[in-house]
Amino acid sequence: MKRFWTAAGAVPAPPGWAVVLDGRPVRTPAKAALVLPTPALAQAVAAEWDAQTGEVQPALMPLTRTANAAIDKVAPMAAAVAEEIARYGASDLLCYRATGPAALVARQAAAWDPWLDWCAGQGAPLRATAGIMPVAQPPASLDVLAAMVAARTHFELAALYDLVAITGSLVLGLAVLRQRLTPEAAFELACLDEDWQAGQWGVDDEAAESARLKRQAMTDAGRFLRLCR
Repeated sequence: MKRFWTAAGAVPAPPGWAVVLDGRPVRTPAKAALVLPTPALAQAVAAEWDAQTGEVQPALMPLTRTANAAIDKVAPMAAAVAEEIARYGASDLLCYRATGPAALVARQAAAWDPWLDWCAGQGAPLRATAGIMPVAQPPASLDVLAAMVAARTHFELAALYDLVAITGSLVLGLAVLRQRLTPEAAFELACLDEDWQAGQWGVDDEAAESARLKRQAMTDAGRFLRLCR
């Protein structure tokens, strides 16, 4: 699709705000109206449309992409999406530690233990283990985490899904959601092992590019969450 509009904007569309192109409502790929929960988010999405020149480039419209996913994919099956996100709590990245070397073990403990402590403070203590063998988590803790996820709107769930899937950690995703961590800091915590390996053996260009894209996706998801409020 090529740009055919003069100006994009946001207008009230109770109970939210609609994105419009020359006054006409934008629709999602499933043909639903692109109505967002806050004027700030609607204006930011409209700005992505206004920034397009020539051929429209969806890759440069991360907020629009997440908004479309929230409306078309998450809203019709929000309970199932919440359950999928919550399942990460049973195998959270922060609970699986290296068996060596000692310096890596110590680095993981220093970086990750505070966030397991934070999770415990939310009423959901989790067990950590060394190695890759599964460790059973307390069912009551998993129930608390599942309730925290289920309480979110479908717009929040769409962004939280990205945060959790990228990091492999429900704890880190919820910490970003609760504004206890920035998306960038959460990504750095999730990449601790990879950064350690890079320090030992050098940086692989392909891995570095993959990390850059994931870091940007984390930033975009975090921004989407902030604009939802």
